[in-house]
Amino acid sequence: MDINVDHDASIPVFQQIIDQIHFAINTGELASGEKLPSIRAVANDNGIAANTVAKAFRQLEFRGLIEARPRSGFRVRGSGSSRYQARGVSADKTEVHEAVDTLDQGAVPGAFCKVTEDFLGGDPDACNIIHSDGSGTKSIIAYLHYRETGDPSVFHGIAQDSIVMNLDDLLCVGVGGRILFSNTINRNALNCPGEVVNALIHGSEAFLSTMRDHGVDVFSGGGETADVGDLTGTVVVDSCAVTVMKKAGVIANRLSADLAIVGLASDGQCHYETNTNSGIGSNGLTSARHDMLSSYYAERYPESFDPNIATDLVYCGPYRLEDPCPESAQSVGQALLSPTRTYAPVIASIIRELGAEVRGLIHCSGGAQTKCLKFGQGIHFIKNHLFTPPPVFRAIQGASRTPWAEMYKVFNMGHRMEVYVPVSRVQAVIDAAASFGIMAAQIGHTEAAESNRLTLTGWDGSVHQYAA
Repeated sequence: MDINVDHDASIPVFQQIIDQIHFAINTGELASGEKLPSIRAVANDNGIAANTVAKAFRQLEFRGLIEARPRSGFRVRGSGSSRYQARGVSADKTEVHEAVDTLDQGAVPGAFCKVTEDFLGGDPDACNIIHSDGSGTKSIIAYLHYRETGDPSVFHGIAQDSIVMNLDDLLCVGVGGRILFSNTINRNALNCPGEVVNALIHGSEAFLSTMRDHGVDVFSGGGETADVGDLTGTVVVDSCAVTVMKKAGVIANRLSADLAIVGLASDGQCHYETNTNSGIGSNGLTSARHDMLSSYYAERYPESFDPNIATDLVYCGPYRLEDPCPESAQSVGQALLSPTRTYAPVIASIIRELGAEVRGLIHCSGGAQTKCLKFGQGIHFIKNHLFTPPPVFRAIQGASRTPWAEMYKVFNMGHRMEVYVPVSRVQAVIDAAASFGIMAAQIGHTEAAESNRLTLTGWDGSVHQYAA
């Protein structure tokens, strides 16, 4: 194809290149596997820097539309490119793992979180764990709700989301002692005034207090509120957690064959929740937001999305926040904003009862049902008895027509925590979860393999294969 840029247009040159190639792929002008013009050729033909063309090609590659091949330049990817990638996010964070996997793996390589020596206390038998995460783009849905209703209390749930995304990762290395949290709020003060900050701070304190009431020792260590209007049009909520524990208590996730995989449901209402949980968690909300919500929000709140995203992927859904969520008693807004469930009280109970028989814990966050591929060596994960996806996930798939294979990589689809135990201990895990009002079931097992791979049977009977 010919790529022609208009040097006098208001649209940046690199964006013009992106738009022309993306449109050509959508319309079939560029077919699957077809080779693109070289970076040098596009640059020379248009009198522009090669770096500008390379920037455009990298963005298209990240969107999952093209791929670089050794000694062959860039070609159009095959069908099924990810809508998630096309919105500027990565389900499995491949590029992040490529950067960090070559670094020091810490005191317990292979553990769910990096475990270091006890640099804080100098105890050779102890270790430190520090972890950072946040609520992601779920905060933007809260922002839309706030702007529509004027109710800042919606941000109480966002505060919980940010904390839980750290807390439940820490659970997976066996952390059961005191954890100190620090929160960071990055906001556009023009759009998110003081009452939003107030709701986030008090929401954090209320959630931490609830956890302490249920035996989870979590405490606030303060935080930071930054007014960064040039960086965000809305609000970003992140947290950092730090703890010290004995090395002997670390769960190393050294998974083996012949283990049962028990999934803990992400939906329903457990004993320490005040409302029914849709199960949504805090992963995949970029796609959920755009695929579910209508263009009404793009028109009214342009500050809530990246203008570089292709227009056909921006708020392209059929719903507004107040509309009923199909097959659910919740509205679309309630389903998407349902606070991320923590499993901390449950996991503490399971570890107390089973001890070393808990061979592994996996929080199905980034990568969702394929997260397991990052742990163990030579494991075939077989997930063939999954929960039926809660209504919110079926609604997202129905609105977006996202392939089920991608849905299972982006969303937890019904269980967000996995416990790996001998088959003889499955019932003990199920009973522990039930004592907190959480459904649990054996959703699969492990077998030996040459390299890590996953065979997943979807709720509709379809079978999907994933490799590490």
